[in-house]
Amino acid sequence: MELGLHLPNLTYPDGAPALARDLGRIATAAEDAGFRKLSVMDHVWQIGVVGPPEHDMLEAYTTLGYLAAKTSKIQLLAWVTAVVYRAPGLLVKCVSTLDVLSEGRAWLGIGAAWNEEESRGLGLPFPSTKERFERLEEALEIFLQMCSDDDGPYQGKHYQLARTLNVPQPLQRPHPPILIGGGGERKTLRLVAKYAQACNLFASPELEHKLDVLRQHCVDVGRDYDEIEKTVMMPFDVGANGEKVDDILGRIEEMAKLGIQHVHGRVANVEQIKPIEIIGERVIPAVASL
Repeated sequence: MELGLHLPNLTYPDGAPALARDLGRIATAAEDAGFRKLSVMDHVWQIGVVGPPEHDMLEAYTTLGYLAAKTSKIQLLAWVTAVVYRAPGLLVKCVSTLDVLSEGRAWLGIGAAWNEEESRGLGLPFPSTKERFERLEEALEIFLQMCSDDDGPYQGKHYQLARTLNVPQPLQRPHPPILIGGGGERKTLRLVAKYAQACNLFASPELEHKLDVLRQHCVDVGRDYDEIEKTVMMPFDVGANGEKVDDILGRIEEMAKLGIQHVHGRVANVEQIKPIEIIGERVIPAVASL
């Protein structure tokens, strides 16, 4: 079992003037503690479950590039990219650039997008749910083509690319791993089975059922279910002095029994660094053999 650190809240006590330093400290501490992945949200406004829209939010791929320069081992991704916020050709360039400049540590985390309020607010495209899923599958096809030797055209329903040239290619071959976020049973998990190296689900009573649905989609498309890394998003609140560590360990152990391989989440009071250190000392070593 591996753990990953998600950074959804960027509103820290010292504000925007210290945000670069705060993120640098957090990233370094996470890597030193043994977190496997480090992620940011692909939102332009803060989301309601974290805080009001006026709270600090940074553009995802600019932030990941900064975090790449502050680290050397930890894997980096947007958890998850809103497919309609960037043209797929540009998105592939973003991920490829991140992979090259991080020396092979980028993932493509991607989903169909959901935040209509921020999209309308900043004039970003936000078509119907049906169309967003159509665009998601086309973006995945474009990603795979642009990471291959085929630089020919791409003709889709929504995207037409005259030449899918992508130089330099990402360092990871055949391409940076793909994580598709969401637990939708008809569309999202089907796309996971068809295209992804990892899924992302939530720690809910439906978790085992979602895994069963994914397993069936793998059968339907001829994919080995065991090839897909199963990840779950859950919060990490270890308490001021680690008094909640045992509760976290218990939850992780239960998920491991279901076949979950990576638990990813927000750390309470992450900017204080001490919670990251507690997880590195008491949680990551304890779950490493699960």
